[in-house]
Amino acid sequence: MQGQLIQHYGPTPVMDRMSKHGSKIAKVVMWPGFDLFARSGSMIGYEGLIEFDPQPPEVRRLASSWATGEGVPLMTARGQGLLYLADYGKDVIVMQLTPGEAVSVNGKNILAFDASLQWGIERVKGVTMLSGMGMFNVVIRNNTQGAGWVAMVSKGNPIMLDTREAPTFVDTDALVAFTEGLSIEKRRTAGFGSMFGRGSGESFQLGFHGQGFVVVQPSEDERPHFSVRG
Repeated sequence: MQGQLIQHYGPTPVMDRMSKHGSKIAKVVMWPGFDLFARSGSMIGYEGLIEFDPQPPEVRRLASSWATGEGVPLMTARGQGLLYLADYGKDVIVMQLTPGEAVSVNGKNILAFDASLQWGIERVKGVTMLSGMGMFNVVIRNNTQGAGWVAMVSKGNPIMLDTREAPTFVDTDALVAFTEGLSIEKRRTAGFGSMFGRGSGESFQLGFHGQGFVVVQPSEDERPHFSVRG
């Protein structure tokens, strides 16, 4: 079968370290010495010689942080070839971090990132769950001298909001990721819990200001509801 349909869904030309193959698949160019952290079970295919370690030491040392709900089971991929990743048909977002840049990501939305990037689970300032626990994200930083790559997923077609243009407010249940270092404020909406998110009586949004972006998805996240602290 060599028709246009097959050609349309065939491999795309190799360009960047990470790219989108359609809207649901991330394609990663693998080289020796350039390992990748990927969500466990996300590999759907590969070409070449690629090996996988299901429990890398870097993940085991953060296992205690998974109780926050923002930990993500990761595997290490290494070798040479083309690696294809997906997460149950979710839309893929590919992002390049320049040296010094960082992004804060909901752990459930992480698909893969370069193993050379620094990462850890950190609390989002000023936000608490109704249980009293904090809101935790996975913060990925590029402390290298070159570019770093991150792939995320979204439940539906995501939108990227530019926080440079105006103060940007989002429903926390729809939040996928944001530029680390943005100023964050809380906005209460008393009595409108049924209109914003899934709160009960009082809802709030997170406001972002500064040089950067916020990524939101059209489907609300399933993590516990949040409240404003203080």
